[in-house]
Amino acid sequence: MREKPLLRLVQGGLPDLAPDAGRAPDVWVFQADCIQAFANTWVSRGFAPTTIGAYTSLLPRVLAHFAHPVWQIEPAHVDRMLHDLLRKGRAASTRRRYLDMLRAFHTFVRLRYATEIRALYGTTVGDPLDRFNRLRHVWDEPARWLPPTAERLAAFFAHARARLTTVSDYPAAARDYALLRTLYHSAPRLSEALRLELCDVHPELGPSGKLHVRFGKAANASGPRPRWAPMLDGLDQILAWYQSDIRPLFPATAALFCDAHGQPLKPETVRDRLARLLDTEGQVEGDRFTPHDLRRACATHHYEQGMDLITVQQLLGHQHIASTMAYVRPCLTFVEDAWRRATSTALTGLAG
Repeated sequence: MREKPLLRLVQGGLPDLAPDAGRAPDVWVFQADCIQAFANTWVSRGFAPTTIGAYTSLLPRVLAHFAHPVWQIEPAHVDRMLHDLLRKGRAASTRRRYLDMLRAFHTFVRLRYATEIRALYGTTVGDPLDRFNRLRHVWDEPARWLPPTAERLAAFFAHARARLTTVSDYPAAARDYALLRTLYHSAPRLSEALRLELCDVHPELGPSGKLHVRFGKAANASGPRPRWAPMLDGLDQILAWYQSDIRPLFPATAALFCDAHGQPLKPETVRDRLARLLDTEGQVEGDRFTPHDLRRACATHHYEQGMDLITVQQLLGHQHIASTMAYVRPCLTFVEDAWRRATSTALTGLAG
């Protein structure tokens, strides 16, 4: 069997898959041409270069699990791929990404080239995905459903604030403190917060000021979705302190949260620094959290305090309310607390 050709993204028109007269091309060459045609559709549909790069990286990894071209893959082959991913400890979200990519590419080949494949190789393009190997969208870590509580985060931020008087790298620690408070109180995604610039902080707007999230998360190649995020729970004062006392200690660039060279922080840098800060706090494994957990905590805590879901949706910048409902994870006593509040209000009304 010949070695499988590698995927190369070439911008331009779709390749010509017409075979030479009287000779069927090698199956791997034909599949490589299909891959190239599939990749070029991402360009023609206007996907961002980063998205295209992620796709061109993932598709070869998916197809490397199979000893057959995509039109010969059967459900048993997909089962073996999933078993191999599970054995290697890949999360359910990763396994879903593999299945989604396989489904997209297989559908493309079936719709565009099924007739040619049947004529060249005498093979009917079936469907390797059935109801037994379609992963449901479930949480990978059921124990982590609940975000950190308000009390837990109050203790964490108190610890981070107290460390500012003892750390050797005060500017970086103060910057991290302001960034983490921003993630919690205004609920931007980490990628959105790291693209904020100094000009995006508007303390003059609204009762407590707003952040202009100009590079909100896009969906379906729609482009950035800007929004205005309010600076709640004293975040306006924290950012005013940060901009006046801390940010001038870094190079004079546009980035709001930058590194020692003035460049925007990288997401992996923030995750690593948060993990080390949690290490210094000495909390057990179950009390640790990620930057994205701060966004979930913001949504949950505001909902617990009485903010309706539509308002929470606007705060998070979600297009669909279903996404917001997945973020909100009230505490285990939320129903009982709501019942007590409702009962107390009713009794107060009856008492006149």
